[in-house]
Amino acid sequence: MAPILQLDSISKRFGAVVVADGLDLSVPQGQALGVIGPNGAGKTSLFGMITGTLPQDGGRVLFRGDDLSGLSPAARCRRGIARSFQVPQPFGGMSVFENLLVAAEFGCADRSGNLGADCADILERCGLADQANRPAGSLTLLQRKRLELARALATQPQLLLLDEVAGGLTEEECHALVGLVRDVKESGVTIVWIEHIVHALVAVVDRLVVLHGGAFIADGDPREVIRRPEVMEIYMGIPADA
Repeated sequence: MAPILQLDSISKRFGAVVVADGLDLSVPQGQALGVIGPNGAGKTSLFGMITGTLPQDGGRVLFRGDDLSGLSPAARCRRGIARSFQVPQPFGGMSVFENLLVAAEFGCADRSGNLGADCADILERCGLADQANRPAGSLTLLQRKRLELARALATQPQLLLLDEVAGGLTEEECHALVGLVRDVKESGVTIVWIEHIVHALVAVVDRLVVLHGGAFIADGDPREVIRRPEVMEIYMGIPADA
């Protein structure tokens, strides 16, 4: 069986800055993959190439074995690829519930069901049911993070890309969000999660990759990867011989 997501020699550069130098990656169905790397390593650009908001210079993005080249971000979303953004981007003047309805109506391929009931269920799962009628712009940071995740789930994704969803949260809020992401994983959704808060990643993901200099320099068990000397030096600033 083909992996749900495959990167085949993906390349991207911005002038002299190389963010992807022939990247290869295979993500099986149902896996939770964590991605770490120093600021500017190209992690968010990687998400852009997967979702179609940023064209790659070379290589292919394959989803369930199909080449996504030429497909718009909207078409990729309807194929089953959803993402959150590092800075939540809700429709601030709309209610929380309306935000989900928009995502479901325009981002979901199968609209034959009861979208309203589906969105209400997602709000309940994401701890936002009591905020359904509030303007999205009035939410706290944690609530906006939850809404960002809820909107992605409203498109009924098979592959969910999370970009720094724990950033800016307190320890207690981070713990709550980790529990929510773990629930999404256990529902069968494949997850690729970029995060600087490593302990949040390790609590959820099955596998961890490290992006640096346009290449994956480590790939494997999360606890083993973060203890590798080269990872500690490049990502955490700890000398390899310490």
